[in-house]
Amino acid sequence: MNLPFAALWRDPPPAFAFELSEAGVAMARTAKDPEFDFRPLDAGIISVSPSRDNILEPDKLAATVRGMVPQNGSRKRRDAALILPDSSVRVSVLDFDSFPTDAKEQLSLVRFRIKKGVPYDVESAILSYHAQAAGGNGKFDVVVAIAPAEIVARYEAPFRSASIEPGFVTTSALAALELVNEKGTVVVAKLSGRMLTIMVVSSGVLKLVRALELTEASIEEVAADLYPTLVYIEDNLAAKAEKVLLAGFVRFGAEARDVFARELRVPVELVRAGVGVAGENNLGLLGYLQSLQ
Repeated sequence: MNLPFAALWRDPPPAFAFELSEAGVAMARTAKDPEFDFRPLDAGIISVSPSRDNILEPDKLAATVRGMVPQNGSRKRRDAALILPDSSVRVSVLDFDSFPTDAKEQLSLVRFRIKKGVPYDVESAILSYHAQAAGGNGKFDVVVAIAPAEIVARYEAPFRSASIEPGFVTTSALAALELVNEKGTVVVAKLSGRMLTIMVVSSGVLKLVRALELTEASIEEVAADLYPTLVYIEDNLAAKAEKVLLAGFVRFGAEARDVFARELRVPVELVRAGVGVAGENNLGLLGYLQSLQ
């Protein structure tokens, strides 16, 4: 699992990139002019969770994937980027007064800090981290992504069965950060179905990630979740949010932007993609393509 804070694919990019959600599978061919496809999934094929199996009907998911990719006559392995639903992976930001330079020491320290926050064995889980320098005082904010190996393997399985190797795996929200280019302190609210992910980015450093399962997915419910984030910024960052960026709020049209701006008293804008049309279920895919530019 990799964290996409830069264009991490140093070799030629994979031929395909996929984003999975409960609603369906989004795909792009990573050419200069990407070709897009989206195949909806019946309810219940994928049920997102950070601690149990997410793929409830693997045969149906595999059939959808096979229908999206061309036959591989040469049987040669094809690489792909795989973008998982946000709440299938637990993402946290851990603050450290200092952070070792040795990779083994880093991993040991991260595992020690994260193990109290997950209900499974961190030693057998898939874990990735990215250290961000938090100013010039030697402190670090370390972004940690962790998931049971079985969850990730089940997402990868239908692609491997189609002779596609998921060489780069990340989450939708982390990939979508490539679409955020603000220099100040901003709140990013990303909506996908019943899942809301709230992130705080300050001067390009990710400070907070919250993944929430909504009850009604209404504007009022989202506003109630956004408000404490603004309080967190004032209390912990000694600053005020300069902007709220909305991603995946297409279903609400302009209403969400107007309501949030009025109730939260902060400018609200939409996240825009340089290529493709941003929706609820492809924001990570568009962010990943942006990272290849």
